[in-house]
This record gives sequence, structure tokens and C-alpha cells, in this order.
Amino acid sequence: MSTTLTTRRLSIQTRSIAPDTTTIRSLDWDRDRFDIEFGLRNGTTYNSFLIRGDQIALVDSSHAKFRQLYGDALRAEMDPRSITYLIISHTEPDHSGLVRDILSMNPDIVVVGSKVALQFLSDLVHQPFTQKIIKNGDQLDLGQGHLLEFVMAPNLHWPDTIFTYDHGTQILYTCDAFGMHYCSEAVFDEDVAAIEADFRFYYDCLMGPNARSVLSAMKRMEQLPPIRMIATGHGPLLQYHLPEWTERYRIWSQNQSKAETTVAVLYVSDYGYSDRLSQAIARGITKTGVAVEMADLRFCEAQELRELVEAVGGVVMVTPPASGELASKLQAPLGTVLGAIQPGQVFGIYESGSGQDQPSYPLQSRFQDLGLVLAFPVIRVRDLASMNASIYQLCEEAGTDLGQRLTKERTIKQMKSLDNDLDKAMGRLSGGLYVVTARKADASSAMLASWVMPASQNPPGITIAVAKDRAIESFMQFEDTFVLNILEEGKHLPLMKHFLRSFPPGADRFAGVKTQTATNGSPILSDALAYLECQVKSRLELTDHWIIYATVSEGRVANPEGLTAVHHRKVGNHY
Repeated sequence: MSTTLTTRRLSIQTRSIAPDTTTIRSLDWDRDRFDIEFGLRNGTTYNSFLIRGDQIALVDSSHAKFRQLYGDALRAEMDPRSITYLIISHTEPDHSGLVRDILSMNPDIVVVGSKVALQFLSDLVHQPFTQKIIKNGDQLDLGQGHLLEFVMAPNLHWPDTIFTYDHGTQILYTCDAFGMHYCSEAVFDEDVAAIEADFRFYYDCLMGPNARSVLSAMKRMEQLPPIRMIATGHGPLLQYHLPEWTERYRIWSQNQSKAETTVAVLYVSDYGYSDRLSQAIARGITKTGVAVEMADLRFCEAQELRELVEAVGGVVMVTPPASGELASKLQAPLGTVLGAIQPGQVFGIYESGSGQDQPSYPLQSRFQDLGLVLAFPVIRVRDLASMNASIYQLCEEAGTDLGQRLTKERTIKQMKSLDNDLDKAMGRLSGGLYVVTARKADASSAMLASWVMPASQNPPGITIAVAKDRAIESFMQFEDTFVLNILEEGKHLPLMKHFLRSFPPGADRFAGVKTQTATNGSPILSDALAYLECQVKSRLELTDHWIIYATVSEGRVANPEGLTAVHHRKVGNHY
């Protein structure tokens, strides 16, 4: 049975997905950004689940914006006072935003979660509630065959995450892991082609920086009986193509984990925007082929933290608060970090945007006095009001700069190891000169390009090769728009030199360049010979580049007599 209640592009969908098991899906059709930094093209969903045995368990709630709709849907299913357990997969507000409402409906409900989750939740709801702390392998018998087993899955993508496996239905409830931001009436994953781009983008943004934690969680999953369905916290539930989805996670995570170098990114998940900023920095680092180990300073064991920091090539750390209870709690882990860092490591510091951060200069000085090398200027975010897309772009680009610093020697060695004759032969593949420009919200980027080719005539389409560690890669996801500016022979040198420069993180790439705005919102270079307005339709992953296929909707030539500038190389071992 399925029903749908709708108001103002927010919908609630209830659906039976297995015996005695119902999903309550909160459909957020118009959400276009998630955590500010990640643009969404298909909205998102927040999935909640009811499991009915002799006792009843509710797995996760929903976002606070669904307060009325979700409450009505829950009451339509059953009297909330009959629910015995509320299982908290993790405490991020999009999944736990209605916990206080559920407690008001049923003050006797038992809240089940990891120790970290219940600590977080106490700070969120500010009222006493009955708790049940669970550990890896613990079980909870609801009766009628619904034996729930819990799997610890920290850092996917919060430190308090757990999975829940129902032995009766063979469903694994995974919250953020294996999910995607994709809003549709389709409850399940019937159409792979429709959702695979969102599945990959979600992995790259949220799970890729925690690849080793993904593999650890998947190893624990292998100890469970067969899994028939993965019930995710976002997007469609995975049932029809489950082996394919899990294998993709395994391959992507293994590739990330094979990196020769690792960076520790240290954050405090409930302090300002620390977790969001750390995630953006980590994504920038992983784009360079460097692995990331993320750790919440509040909940990482001292020995584990020490071993992590001693082993990595770089450390990125949030500036702790200047005073208060949290500042006191962070003194010990901060001391552990300072005692474990090694001379020659690179480091970065960022503020959380809480307005309570201590000045970053003392921490920076301590790191430098201990022989560490500053990889990027301190990212200073003084208050939450200043948080916007450009801040997250700055964080990602800072992470990429750090990763490139760590891989520079390896990159040079690889370039020198290539066959000289082959290099020269590859270099004879000439191409035009172009500048790709793009804008999302208040963030923008640009790249000088020459690996550009026509790809289709109906519809008109092109392909562009984009290195994985280029800043503009994040602006060229599926259905993103951009402009391809075609440079003119004899007039191209000023633009070529400008966009060949190395820009510091967050720098305005268009400062001093005359531009206009295309209908798709991206900058057009006024001195270009011609331009094409494009939209990404597919991405092919190669070892070190993405091949972007985009359709062209509009274009114009400024000088009908002009010729496209051509780039002739002598070697072809880098681009």
C-alpha cells in the first residue's frame, strides 16, 4: 500500500517495503543545495522506517521542515505511543530533526544509538530520555522474527553512525551510506541510468573522503547473513541492483585507499561548521590522489589519534574554541596532536565559523615551531552568517593545494619516467585553445583547456578532458552548466597567460578580465573569439582525468573572420 500527502513541494510518501516494515519518505523536491557546499539537481529525500514485531521500532525521523507532514503520516500509521524504540542511525539534523517531537508524542520511548550519538542527542534535545547504548554486534529482538543487529560504521559520514540489520527481512538500514540526493516517487532503484550520476556524486562528496571507513564498514557487513535490501537515508532504496551498487563502493574506496600518502583531517562535528568545512577540505585533498583519515577530536581515542598523526604526510585541524566546556574537553586531544606531529609534515588550519574560535596565529606558530610546513593560508570564518558556497570552494581548493604539494615530487618523477620519444610523439597532438568558465551560486571557476573535441551533431555536443585535481571539476557534475570560450589566434596570449597562472585558494579568477554573463549564468570572456553555452550530460572516469560530454544550447561568434588559436606542444606527458 502506498499513499502520498503533498504541500508546497514537500511530500510524504508511505510504502510497505517488506513484511511488517514501512518506509516514511520525506520528499524535498526543491532543495538545490545540501550543507551549502554541494549543489543538488534532483532535490533529496529523508527516509524513516517502521518495523513492527511484538514491539515496534522507528529507525530515524526526518528534517524539521517536515514537522507537520511527518507527524501526520506517523499518526496515520499507528499511535506513536505504541512505538517501543527509536533507533538513531546518526544525529545529523536531517535525520534527527524531529526527535524532540517524537519524545513529546511518546515520552516513554527508548532511544537506541551509539554512545557518541546519545551524547550528541542529549545536547540537541535538552531533556531527559530513556537511553540504550549499543555496540558492534549487539542485538535487539522485536519479536515475530525481527531480530535487529547493529553494526558500528563511524565516519559515514558522522562519528556516531550505526547500521541496523533486520534478520527477519534481510534489510540493512544504512542512513547516509549508499544513499544519494535524488527525489522521486520511485521508492526503489529500478532505473540505474537515472540515478547513477547522483550516486557517484554523493559518494565523492560525502563518502570518498572516508574511504577507509567505508571499507571497514563493508568488512563488518560481510559478517552478516545475506542482505536483500539496503534501506538508505537519502534517495531510493537499493534492491534491484544491490550487488552492483555495493561493488562500486568497494572499488571506489579501494582506489582511494591505495594512495601512497595520507592526510589527517581533524574536526569537531558539533562545533560550528567544523564538520562541513572539514568535508570540503577532505574532498579537495582526495581529488589529488591523496588519502584522507578524518577524526573527530572529541571522540577519537588518544592512542588512535597519536598513531594517526604520526603516520600521515599532513595534518589539517580546526581551530578550537577559546573558552568554555568544549575548549576544556579539547585540551587533551590537542596536546596529543602536538606531541605526535613530525617535522616536515604539511599542515593547514581552518576556523569553524562559530564565532568562538580562538585566534589561529598561536596554533599556526606552534605547528611551525615544531617543523611543520604551512600548506595553505589559514581559512578564517568568523561567524555562521558568512557561510556560503564560495567559502566551501575556498576549502576544497585549499585541500587540493595541500594534496598537490604532497604529490609534487611523485608527479615530477612520473613525468620523467615516461619514454622521451613517446612524450614527443604525444606532444604532436595539437588542439585549440579555450577557457572553460562556470558559476554556481556565489562561487565561480575557470580553466585553460586544449583537450576539447566536437562529439555529436544532433544534439550539438563536445567533450573536454578535465584533470581530477582541477578546481573547476567540481563545477562540471552531471547537468551542471558552463561556457566554453574559444580564444582567437593573434589575440589569445593575454587570456592564456592570465588563466595559466596558479591561483591561491578562493581567488577570483576573473579579476582584471572583462566578462559578460551567459544565459546559463556562467561568465563569457569579452575578448574571446566565440563562446558555447554547455550542459554536462555524462562523465567518463579515466585514471587521471574526467572526460566530460556536454550538449551545446547556444553560441555566438564575435569576429566572423577570426581563427581559433592553436596550441602546439613539444611533449605530451602532462596536461
